[in-house]
Amino acid sequence: MDAQSRQHEILSLLNQQDRVEVETLSALFSVSSQTIRTDLRELSDRGLLSRVHGGAVRVGNAETRAYADRRKHNAEGKSAMAQAAADLIPDNCSITLNIGTSTEHVARALSAHRDLTVISNNINIINIMMGGRSKDLILMGGAVRQSDGAIVGEEAVDFISRYKTDFAIIGASALDPDGAIMDHDLREVSVARAILRNARTRILVADGSKFLRSAPVRICALDDLDIVITDRPVPEEFAEAAQRCGTRVLIAQQNESHEND
Repeated sequence: MDAQSRQHEILSLLNQQDRVEVETLSALFSVSSQTIRTDLRELSDRGLLSRVHGGAVRVGNAETRAYADRRKHNAEGKSAMAQAAADLIPDNCSITLNIGTSTEHVARALSAHRDLTVISNNINIINIMMGGRSKDLILMGGAVRQSDGAIVGEEAVDFISRYKTDFAIIGASALDPDGAIMDHDLREVSVARAILRNARTRILVADGSKFLRSAPVRICALDDLDIVITDRPVPEEFAEAAQRCGTRVLIAQQNESHEND
């Protein structure tokens, strides 16, 4: 069997199961482990699968696992930030939450609030809040990204533009010390910008690890936000930029929160 046929068979196997193993494929096709690793590398370079230790997984399955892993990352810090955000939200108001693991924590922290109108482009947030005390749960229209339950794109932007909510709470993938709020996906960023434009009070929740990351697409600047909630002291440059534009920075820790000095 030539490489093209073998690679086609590998993809067929991945359509039937979540994962394939190098050693299993080596025995199945009677070729060396190195040959299989070469096949997997070439398929990965073409975006047809994702390599993992000892084998490969389907692309969509890898993305879903990555999102699940992000949920576990710094769960205590995210819970503290979520509680700090929830403390700012009164009963009987409207709020928009975008996609993200930090905003999912905020949704859980809002479970005791009464008579909220909640709009989101995140199926997970709507599911978290179902059966609670909210008055209305509204899911934006558009195509669903299966890896994380996000609804992104122009349909979602048009949808949120029909509303003006009391609060917007968004997350981000990266924070620059100069105050730029960044993300990876332009479609997702377009929705986040629309959420901010159509809210009276604009809140960012992002843990301190975001200062160690980079992303290419700008969501907004600090002066587009009223409050930033994080879980550790921010870089001096960021704090100074926030002070210049009047954006509050709240440092959330377990069982307490305070403003950045």
